Amino acid sequence: MSSQVSAHLVGKHLTPTTTWLAEFISSQRPTTPVPALKQTALFRLLTSDITKTLNKSRESVFPADILNGELKERRLAGPIPVQMIGIEDVGQSKWNQIEAIEAAERGETTKGREIVRVVPGDEDLSNPTTSKGGPHKLLVQDACGARVYAFEVADVEGISTSMSIGVKMVLTDILVARGVLLLKPGSASLLGGKIESLDKAWKESQKAELKSAVETVQT
Repeated sequence: MSSQVSAHLVGKHLTPTTTWLAEFISSQRPTTPVPALKQTALFRLLTSDITKTLNKSRESVFPADILNGELKERRLAGPIPVQMIGIEDVGQSKWNQIEAIEAAERGETTKGREIVRVVPGDEDLSNPTTSKGGPHKLLVQDACGARVYAFEVADVEGISTSMSIGVKMVLTDILVARGVLLLKPGSASLLGGKIESLDKAWKESQKAELKSAVETVQT
């Protein structure tokens, strides 16, 4: 049972620590069907802090000198699982970003020109949002805790400011230019997920920072 769950997670490029896997298996009922165990395990990892739940290997984390700005360009083969801990739509004004945050607080999102109200609890963490905007600048973190900025140089399906903080993605064959990850289709795949505490704290601080920036410009 444990090996089947592990294989399912590894297939998503999420390799849990032996401690996490053992604790997860021991917390489940022995009669739980394996397919249900696999889905539950994936959901738990997607909503966890990967710095505490994933194994660290040389291939699955950023190199120690990832932020070296003297290196003009290099490519990382990966796959490297990361979690997003910050995002900005650099194609939108700060005021528009504030309005988007406030709409999300009201439980509203947009689908084309239509405003759609989202019922709490209806979010599907395994399927990232498809609303766009951008280009976007993200701050991502690997399993070792290294934080690196990533810039969307071409539209990547699922990336938008309505994503939850803590969402997981996998980076493969990604180009790094002077310490910045360059995101494009094929180099970044979203898995979904969320870290509730980080998501709430980030949205509160981001709104305050954007308002402060707008007020500074106006004065």
